[in-house]
Amino acid sequence: MKKPNITHDNPLSRTLLAKLDYDQLTNCMRCGFCLPACPTFKETGVEPESPRGRIALMKAAVDGLMTPDQAFRDQMSHCLGCRACEPACPADVKYGQLIEQTRDAIEDHAEHSVPVKGLRKLMFNGLFPHRNRLKWVGRALSAYRKSGLQRLARGTGVMKLFPKHIREMERILPAATGRGVVEQLGTFYPAQGVPIARVALFRGCVMDVLFAGTNVNTVKLLSAAGFEVVIPNDQTCCGALHAHSGELESARGLARTNVGIFRKLDVDYIVTNAGGCGAALVEYDHLLSEDASARTDANWFAGRVIDVSELLATKGRLPAFADEAATAADPVVITYQDSCHLRNVMKSGSAPRKLMKQVANVAFKEMKEADRCCGSAGIYNVTQPEMAGQLLDHKMVHAEATQAEYLLTSNPGCLLQMKLGAERHGVSDRMKVMHVVDFLYERSAKNG
Repeated sequence: MKKPNITHDNPLSRTLLAKLDYDQLTNCMRCGFCLPACPTFKETGVEPESPRGRIALMKAAVDGLMTPDQAFRDQMSHCLGCRACEPACPADVKYGQLIEQTRDAIEDHAEHSVPVKGLRKLMFNGLFPHRNRLKWVGRALSAYRKSGLQRLARGTGVMKLFPKHIREMERILPAATGRGVVEQLGTFYPAQGVPIARVALFRGCVMDVLFAGTNVNTVKLLSAAGFEVVIPNDQTCCGALHAHSGELESARGLARTNVGIFRKLDVDYIVTNAGGCGAALVEYDHLLSEDASARTDANWFAGRVIDVSELLATKGRLPAFADEAATAADPVVITYQDSCHLRNVMKSGSAPRKLMKQVANVAFKEMKEADRCCGSAGIYNVTQPEMAGQLLDHKMVHAEATQAEYLLTSNPGCLLQMKLGAERHGVSDRMKVMHVVDFLYERSAKNG
């Protein structure tokens, strides 16, 4: 559908008109199927806090029926970007693309304070795209924990200078490292037995600093299942956090870099173990659709992206999994929290469950509303701590009801958020939060 021929006086309205996909805006039938799927609408019951409501606001701003003010900006920032509305939508509205385009337009006119501008520039341009700088962050965090500075900061009350949600996040930070998966395993890891396929691992940026052990276990599990693994050392950040935060052009630049690097490899699949990264990678074809020079390679790339659980469950030569500490009479109870982007964008909610149910001496118990966002949503739990906290508290009620000894998930943000929930609710001593890959690898008969 042709965009309206309107001349806007408001600069943000003009930018929204230029950047938003008008066909997607008009595809929304206002049927309301998205309402019960939306976490923020379920929390508030307020129409503008729903996908339908936000799309109506976007269209009104583009059509010149309203001026996008601060309330408009606030509503767009309140969205988790979990995209649970998309599977529920009978018209297949690409809401995730609309919210990213809207935030990109808003960011073009944002009036951030000097400290916020500096922090955004540091994080999005100075840190995430640069592996060597991330390694130094990992080393610094490791030194902070091992040197006693962490105990000193807590003991002297220095941490009280920070907001409550930052103090809570500091308490559950995992052991960081400057030695990622390439430093530990190299850039190639052979398959055990006759190779089924050759795959490339997307190691991520935060993932390879805070959860490098999970990356290592991913490679070894893939090897045990019959896959040769290539790990290109010059890969960069996926761009998900950039896209979610209104930095779409930066996200496109990162996508071009990754597409160029992985396209040179002779691989059958590009494997990710982080739902948030995977959702960004699998949509590189859309992100670069306007770039004629990169479009073909972006399509090649997106068509090969797959989550590790999906690849193992559908293509792998799986080793035997067993929890040796449990018996058939007294199995270990586990449950699972869906990664929103893995389930809603990559359409892979069943594969992790299939793998977990194959572990001997383990009883899988489905959590109520496991498909509802935990409140992590990239950096949402930092920028919107109140709403994120409400979602997490509800999530923990359902998690505790399972009486599970292990709460598993498939995304680093979800993992940290659920660790925070276990700590906040006082159950971390009896409910261990783990990445599903780590749980499986520890119980693999070929984990040597």
